[in-house]
Amino acid sequence: MDHSKIGFDSDKYLKLQSEHIKERIAKFGKLYLEFGGKLYDDYHASRVLPGFAPDNKLKMLEELRDEAEILIVISAEAIEQNKIRNDYGITYDEDVLRLKDVFESRGFYVGSIVITKYTGQRAAARFKQRLENLGIPSYFHYVIDGYPSNIPLILSDEGYGKNDYIETTRDLVVVTAPGPGSGKMATCLSQLYHENKRGTKAGYAKFETFPVWNLPLKHPVNIAYEAATADLSDVNMIDPFHLEAYGETTVNYNRDVDVFPVLQAIFEGILGESPYKSPTDMGVNMIGFTISNDEVVQEAAKQEVIRRYLSTACAVKRGHASREELYKEELLLQQIECTVDARAVVPAALAREEKTGHPAVALSLPDGSIVTGKTTDLLGASAAAIMNALKVCAGIPHDVKLVSENSIEPIQHLKTHYLGSKNPRLHTDEILVALSASASFNPSARLALEQLPKLRGMEAHSTVMLSTVDENVFRRLGILLTCSPVYEAK
Repeated sequence: MDHSKIGFDSDKYLKLQSEHIKERIAKFGKLYLEFGGKLYDDYHASRVLPGFAPDNKLKMLEELRDEAEILIVISAEAIEQNKIRNDYGITYDEDVLRLKDVFESRGFYVGSIVITKYTGQRAAARFKQRLENLGIPSYFHYVIDGYPSNIPLILSDEGYGKNDYIETTRDLVVVTAPGPGSGKMATCLSQLYHENKRGTKAGYAKFETFPVWNLPLKHPVNIAYEAATADLSDVNMIDPFHLEAYGETTVNYNRDVDVFPVLQAIFEGILGESPYKSPTDMGVNMIGFTISNDEVVQEAAKQEVIRRYLSTACAVKRGHASREELYKEELLLQQIECTVDARAVVPAALAREEKTGHPAVALSLPDGSIVTGKTTDLLGASAAAIMNALKVCAGIPHDVKLVSENSIEPIQHLKTHYLGSKNPRLHTDEILVALSASASFNPSARLALEQLPKLRGMEAHSTVMLSTVDENVFRRLGILLTCSPVYEAK
């Protein structure tokens, strides 16, 4: 990474954050730590905080590995709906198993998996059976009528008492999930209820990376969080409880602020008194103290808001998101005083399309220069852009053929005559396979292929919405792709 574009001090973060969590464990004896956002691969954080590695939070927890166990939570509703984790293209239940493998490969102890909001969903029951077949401890937590307001019911045998008690053995229980809305907080509070009934002193804290409580309310990093959660209707706001208790202005978000009076009552019902005076008090997030270059971070966050807007616009076009989400993203764009043209690859791709009369893709290189790809009889625009970028990275002249037309034509024949495709042009995955085949006898092709790792972190824009195949290739190459909300064909 270009060090002039780094805005976050990872080393300082790892040290400061682990120390702060140790202090919170010492306060309670046993701590249920809810991890908001992604624990392992937080790509949102790495995009808005350049220098933040996607696995930074896991590295931080490695400082506490011997005293920590991980509890993975998944909602029965997400299983039933086959909810997809967009950055990997896999369902939440598959991601639970992937996360378990990742954590264990890093030396962590994964105690069990909890299926929340269970009301008899068949898919959830099948998933629990699958976990049992794999020898993985699993538990059900149930929907409580009137949650979270009906406190007498919640704090009874028919509320939290009805939930399975989760067996844990470590002082730090990290509660994480594949995505938001999984029921992590409810799982933690249910465990506090059960631990207290068993005479065990336990506490709760929240690791919520965003919004960053000690950055201004309208800081682009906090606005980027709103853009990322537009589908959840989250709104950043000043924490009124913290302001009243301490006279300090801090930032939280509406769901935690709205539920805090209820949380205080639950804490009082379980522990006798609430250990916290505000939602901000519950948090243990030190990220705001480890931003090393605010100007770099602000620009990165603005770019994320633009990407989110374009992504939502395409989702609306495909019928996968509501117009209300798009309206919210538009308002957030206005708040950072940006248009999509502030994303350099957007006007570059549109200019190329206007010049050629065909869909185009623009791709930015690490030095800030932009290469484009146009649609031809042989290649789609995305495939052409990647090939052109590889040539530039390898120092290969533009007019050098990396894959001969004689190599491409049999693939086109296969697609159209045997596989029933109407589009003879090669997708990105197909041209990369052809490039790999050429590399065995063409030194230039081999040199171009070796440049693929350099594409990671680059920005790209397509003037039309790409196929799922092309989108997946861009994702696997680590290219940050956006598309105009336009179909290539009706």
